[in-house]
Amino acid sequence: MELMSDAIVTHVYAIYIFLGIMLFNLYSVISIKEFVKLGKRLKFMTPLYHLTNAIIMYTGAIVSAYASHFSWTIALMIPASIFLLVIEIKRYKKMRIIKSTDTKLQEEFIVYAKKIYTIEIAVLVLVYIISKVF
Repeated sequence: MELMSDAIVTHVYAIYIFLGIMLFNLYSVISIKEFVKLGKRLKFMTPLYHLTNAIIMYTGAIVSAYASHFSWTIALMIPASIFLLVIEIKRYKKMRIIKSTDTKLQEEFIVYAKKIYTIEIAVLVLVYIISKVF
């Protein structure tokens, strides 16, 4: 039973850390005006983002397997995690091809990144609320 409680605690703390990373990235996109500095920060944060998402998926799988039942909440969490993974990969791919001299693409990316992080935060909060309600 201790494995189950440790996995649940790790899962919940990882969700909070994940939300913190998303909020930090959104804050970075809003506050940093120099694209090169923003790109370096987001490039550093991307592996942390994916590591945290992987921890959430792994501990969620442990909790789900140990509970021995499959609910609608779990069915929602799986595509939500995959969606967050894919949308962040797309954001990173779009960012890495922008050159330091192309200011038009840099401005478009900042608007795009704000939308992406807002969507990511909304998805995470929505899934968390649904998991608490059901």
